[in-house]
Amino acid sequence: MSRRFVPSIRFRLAAWYTVALCLMLIVYATATFVTVRHEFLEQLDDDLYEDFETAEGLITRMPDGRFAWVSNEHHDPDIDEDRGTDVWAAGGEPIFRSRTSSALPPPVLSGASTHPRYDSIVANGTHWRTLTRTATLGGAAVVLRVARSEDRLRTQLREILTVLVFGLPLVAILAGMGGYVLARRALTPIDRLAAEARRITADRLHERLSVPNERDEIGRLAAVINETFARLEASFDHLRRFTADASHELRTPLSVIRGIGEVGLGETRSPAEYKEAIGSMLEEVDRLTTLVETLLRLSHGDAGTVRLSREPVDLGQLARDVVSSLSILAEERNQRIRIDDSAQSLATVDRLVIREAIANLLDNAIKYSPAGSPIDVRVRSDRNQAVIEFVDQGPGIGAPYRERIFDRFFRLDDARSRESGGTGLGLAIAKWAVDVHGGRITVDENPGGGSVFRITLPLTTPRQGDGTKQHAHTTQSSGGRL
Repeated sequence: MSRRFVPSIRFRLAAWYTVALCLMLIVYATATFVTVRHEFLEQLDDDLYEDFETAEGLITRMPDGRFAWVSNEHHDPDIDEDRGTDVWAAGGEPIFRSRTSSALPPPVLSGASTHPRYDSIVANGTHWRTLTRTATLGGAAVVLRVARSEDRLRTQLREILTVLVFGLPLVAILAGMGGYVLARRALTPIDRLAAEARRITADRLHERLSVPNERDEIGRLAAVINETFARLEASFDHLRRFTADASHELRTPLSVIRGIGEVGLGETRSPAEYKEAIGSMLEEVDRLTTLVETLLRLSHGDAGTVRLSREPVDLGQLARDVVSSLSILAEERNQRIRIDDSAQSLATVDRLVIREAIANLLDNAIKYSPAGSPIDVRVRSDRNQAVIEFVDQGPGIGAPYRERIFDRFFRLDDARSRESGGTGLGLAIAKWAVDVHGGRITVDENPGGGSVFRITLPLTTPRQGDGTKQHAHTTQSSGGRL
């Protein structure tokens, strides 16, 4: 099966350029020919009118009643091959005819008047242009006709038409060649960009295309391609880090399970010891299950397959529910969770997704805050945004790490998170949950020590008649109150 011919862009540009130029040349040549022909005919008619005035003054009536040409100051119609003059009576009888005009057919006298009438006739293979008009010669009303040959005019028009017709293909060929050269030169930078882009592989994504002129179309195209390469490089780096971190996270519990199994098989142990080993293995399996389920959720979130069930949610009430659920963890560390939701904050969100984001941030604050320290949860409104802040007294997060803290598997201290049972995905889940709602999640330094994690969501204006309760609660590990 033969391959279909697909012309190149430079060939198509040259072809379109040639076709467009040919059409313009045809229109221009046609307009030029029509204009020149019209000018030639007008000039011929002006010459005929001068001949008429000349003949009207030089043809006189003789005493015997005949008409004759009485002066040779101008042309002599009897010897001029290209011009002729004849005079006719109103009844149609010829009164005077020059030698040239004798070959012409009689004029149509019924239409003769004081206004000149121009006609084109053919006699003996010669084309003539005539002017016919009534005149008064020697006191007699007659019809005077003058004629000029159109052969010279037609010959000139034919030469002009020949030049236009035969010159057009030559101009089209030259235009096509010139258009192809111009298209080739114009597309040369694209060929160069293609050659450079072809050398950039997955291992060389740090390289960029050269941009000689950022203001022209080629420069803007190269800039867009460079931006695409930059995004691809960032995605590949993220994927490499994610793959390495996921492998590391999966390898650790698998190694623990393998080690426990090898120890259990190494020698005979008591049922209690076997039960303890199996329990340790199940703990690691639970950790693996949690890790895999979290990765799957993040994967679905990245793919955009998670459907949100949005509804107006009182963020203050939602924060109180989360605090109530996690208060047991704070009690174990003798920590106090103080919640302030005195400002009305209503947002249209998926309750379960945002609840998980709040729970992850609060759990993070509980894990890394010192025992006996307070943790503040503040819910407030800032213009058209709802803000939820988590203030802890932990070790804080340095400025260089505040952007990366939400990356998957990123830890400031690997051992600390691993000992607490974390997977390094809690903050990543929280960031995804906030981003998917069009919000932002940030972390700043707490002036009193520790960190301030902040969730910002678009605020929903409550309808008239709706109300949001205002509360200020304190959860204390010793009393267990909310």
